[in-house]
Amino acid sequence: MSRTPRALAAVTLGIAASLAVTAAPAGAAARFTPGAPSAGDPYFPDMGNGGYDVAHYDIGLKYDPGTKSIQAVTKVEARATQNLSRFDLDFLGPLKISSLTVDGRKASFTRTGAQELVITPREGLRKNRRFTVTVAYSGVPQTINDDALGTSGWVPTPDGAVMLNQPFGAATVYPVNDHPTDKATYTYTLSAPKDLTTLANGDLRGRWTKGAWTTTRWDVRNPMASELAMIAIGRYDVLAGRTKAGVPNLTATDRAMAIKPEDAKKFLDQTAEVTDFEAGLYGRYPFTSTGGIVVKAGVGYALETQGRPVYDLGRRPGGIPSAGLLAHELGHQWFGDAVSPAKWADIWLNEGFATYSEWLYGAAHGGDTVQKVFDETYATPASDGLWKGKVADPGRDHIFDGLVYDRGAMAVHVLRTKIGDGAFYRLLKAWPSAYRYGNASTKDFVRFAERVSHKNLDAWADAWLYSEGKPSL
Repeated sequence: MSRTPRALAAVTLGIAASLAVTAAPAGAAARFTPGAPSAGDPYFPDMGNGGYDVAHYDIGLKYDPGTKSIQAVTKVEARATQNLSRFDLDFLGPLKISSLTVDGRKASFTRTGAQELVITPREGLRKNRRFTVTVAYSGVPQTINDDALGTSGWVPTPDGAVMLNQPFGAATVYPVNDHPTDKATYTYTLSAPKDLTTLANGDLRGRWTKGAWTTTRWDVRNPMASELAMIAIGRYDVLAGRTKAGVPNLTATDRAMAIKPEDAKKFLDQTAEVTDFEAGLYGRYPFTSTGGIVVKAGVGYALETQGRPVYDLGRRPGGIPSAGLLAHELGHQWFGDAVSPAKWADIWLNEGFATYSEWLYGAAHGGDTVQKVFDETYATPASDGLWKGKVADPGRDHIFDGLVYDRGAMAVHVLRTKIGDGAFYRLLKAWPSAYRYGNASTKDFVRFAERVSHKNLDAWADAWLYSEGKPSL
């Protein structure tokens, strides 16, 4: 994500902790217990759930611009990781459920706590059993306006809406195991009046019109964290092509932004160029397509939604993303999307490397050298707020602060000076490859960098990741 750093206030989220045990089915000796109502992330204890692993989300959604409402059916395909008596999904806001089944059989459910949808199937689900939850629901999804974390969830636009989910927001639109550690593939089937465009992550697999409605189908074949899922509905101009390396490329610009055709084409071309440039640094592009969407949503940030970042440029009518912003959000495709944080405290692994991607791209395209950018950033006085907090544990209220972005990038550069360019550039390719489509922690990264460089990096990590204050050079 690219945001203007600002002070963040605490978010209070409750946990629905139901621990009753349901008896096993007749004739079974196994003990069935509820799945955990949390993924255990201390920053966001309500996010995510335990007891199962999601493999795929199939989201069918119809948008009515007259009422601003949706009608939707989401199918969640999952595997039990324990003998489950019941389990939770995250589902937030006023959307009304009309039916819910597990493997086609009606299941009981309750909604409790901040965002818990507690589901009890007719009989327990044995460990490793694959099952499908189908939820039909409707209403106007919630927009989250949080003093600490900004705007997320279902965000209205002048002619539609956009779904932006970092750090949470997916649960306002579909039932989900909403934590980066449970990645899944996706299918979207999106319907809207035929004068509107429907967009999502992944690859366009079909488009058809029936009467006054047009439907598109999108397929995300690589595992994706829910905070990276994206839907956009409105009046968009869409362009498609391929990068020079052959990666399919789709960009779209909101007509409310009044972007000139030549600038829309430049957005497509620069997206392709930056994608290939970064693939040269970080290894093959990790997804089946690249691209981006310029929206007018009023959220004030860009977001690295997987394969197709969203750029809110509402304050710049007619504008397209700068090359540096493209380098940042597309750099996330390797750092944050392909490899996602184990916990939200590890977000510097996303933002530090994405910011460093800006520095590398600028230096390679006539801008300041990386060392000069580092020196200017490091010159920030020790009394400045930049040096408050710990990079590898910024606190829930500060995951979008400058210490994560700028100090994160400085930590990357100091690591480069410690291990040398040869080992550093090997690391830039080896890390996204080793953890592709998975999750990793700060500790994982430090130990991995030590293996690549054959150096002990404890002093670097202590000074630049785990300590407060301005480190000495």
